[in-house]
Amino acid sequence: MAEFTKQVLRELPQIDELLRREEVRKAGGGLPGEALAVAVREAVSDLRRGVLSGMLSMGQLRERIARLPDELRARIATLSRSSLRPVINGTGILIHTNLGRAPLARGALERVVAASGQYASLEYDIAAGRRGSRGDHLAHSAARLFPGCLLHAVNNNAAALLLVLNTFAQGREVLISRGELIEIGGSFRIPDILARSGAILREVGTTNRTRLADYEKALGPSTAMILKVHTSNYRIVGFTASAALEDLVGLGRQKGVPVVVDQGSGSLVDVAALGMPEEPPAGALLAAGADLVLFSGDKMLGGPQAGLIVGAPEMVKQCAQNPLSRALRLDKMAIAALEWVLQSYASGRAVQEIPLLRMLFEPAESVGRRALRIARSVRKEAGSLLRIEVVDGASLTGGGSAPLTEIPTRLLSVSSQTLSAAELDERLRSGEPPVVGRLHEGRLLIDPRTVLPEQQNGLIAALRSLAAREPGNQYE
Repeated sequence: MAEFTKQVLRELPQIDELLRREEVRKAGGGLPGEALAVAVREAVSDLRRGVLSGMLSMGQLRERIARLPDELRARIATLSRSSLRPVINGTGILIHTNLGRAPLARGALERVVAASGQYASLEYDIAAGRRGSRGDHLAHSAARLFPGCLLHAVNNNAAALLLVLNTFAQGREVLISRGELIEIGGSFRIPDILARSGAILREVGTTNRTRLADYEKALGPSTAMILKVHTSNYRIVGFTASAALEDLVGLGRQKGVPVVVDQGSGSLVDVAALGMPEEPPAGALLAAGADLVLFSGDKMLGGPQAGLIVGAPEMVKQCAQNPLSRALRLDKMAIAALEWVLQSYASGRAVQEIPLLRMLFEPAESVGRRALRIARSVRKEAGSLLRIEVVDGASLTGGGSAPLTEIPTRLLSVSSQTLSAAELDERLRSGEPPVVGRLHEGRLLIDPRTVLPEQQNGLIAALRSLAAREPGNQYE
């Protein structure tokens, strides 16, 4: 080690010495002694790394040591601040997986708080005074939504698929079209889930064309199931063919083989009017004869993360009785939220009550009116420092739902004479709360469709702050 570096390192204060300083103890803000000591050690370690890397000179080190109480206050503040932060979603992607997918309705949130802040009747039959089942909380609404069927819920849709495959196809073949061997994100692939379940994959047809005859040819004594999978984030177009669900059901019944549909998105309402005919409601799939339909709780359904298995009562019961089901079960918070969501659908109020559906069905004209109000409010404060226009654009459902469907919307286009779109984007993301927009052709775009009503004032404040922080602003 160079002599100069050793000399600089000798400037680092001792931990015990720092802990005795009054200004350091005040910076701790009442933090217990050992916790404060940990924060001080981390701060000193950062300084040591800066010296060893050559990033800190003697003078810079002394300045940092003088500012150590302020650095400690900032460091300690982060200890109690959640890293899971509320975000204003201005991307126009309704089911944004990286931003937590569907936001919960206030009614669902109230149920979560009530169930989790105190003891709750999760597995207790109050009327009978004995042990109950956590599945009972979902049964009544499920019976109204899916007559003649049962519902079993686990912690996500990949888990639902894993459970169904393990229950009915362990050691046996599952027929699936080559065009449906999808990757569902995070490098998780359908063939990998099949392998983990113990099922044996039997590919059918080709990537772009799979006919009923291909399934019929592949059926044999080892066939346990015909599996049809929603193709998530892509579509195969052009020279294509696929077997209709009704035809697969007919073949399955003829051969005594169940047909399972992994719907993925979880739509319970008809969204064909929005240009999404490829997203049939789960009820329509069951009416077409599918033995089981699997779908997510936090996508088009607009609820908490969950995987729902709906269909033939005896098959659903077998899934619930599989020991693997316990490892995949929902907790009381998810059950409380999911019960409220299913009740909202069963009562016919879902489109009015569930935020995701309100966003999905909001006309572009309504979004445009909100965009104009936001733009006018910001212009009053920003003057000529920011240019905010309302332009035509498109929202996306996201979450692997209807990848080819664009929903007409109205966007806020934000630009500046002194800052690039990327710099504007970075400043909005660094605010509190962060605002996430999208960059397109050198412009920063914000879609009010995905901005929740209670966050609109926060968006206005964030945009105004951009003007306040513009280089050369006399008020900065």
